[in-house]
Amino acid sequence: MAATRLVERHAPGLARFVAAEGERDNVDEVVQDTFVRAFAAIDSFRGESAFRTWLFTIARRLILDRRRSERRSRMVATVEEGDAVTTFDALDTMVADESMVRVRMAVDALSQKQKEVFTLRLEQGLSYKEIAELVGTTEGAARVHYHNAMRAVKEFLDDE
Repeated sequence: MAATRLVERHAPGLARFVAAEGERDNVDEVVQDTFVRAFAAIDSFRGESAFRTWLFTIARRLILDRRRSERRSRMVATVEEGDAVTTFDALDTMVADESMVRVRMAVDALSQKQKEVFTLRLEQGLSYKEIAELVGTTEGAARVHYHNAMRAVKEFLDDE
């Protein structure tokens, strides 16, 4: 019962984070794997950070592991002529209005660290302290990354 409540409480925020990190096709799988790992390691949770922050850390590590694995797979696989990688599929493009596409482009242009801090702050509402714990930096550095990301997004949108 307690596990169900934890999943119900934290799964939506984790799903938004995972999607914002670019794992749109695997959101449910990453969220499920996050809870599986968390419940398997619940004895190691020391309470030094919020439970939510711990879940986000697990999800972030899963995403990084997936990306490493995908990079290794791509090194082995051959690229066929006509293969293409696109950021949006046709349905996303049709549904999204022009301003949302521009914002998404601006966020995609950020460095990986800025993008993480930006999405954790705006979409997940995490504090700078929680963000710092999650991405392995100081609270001050998290603030600087967020400020720089915000400035870059504004400049990108003003230039369009």
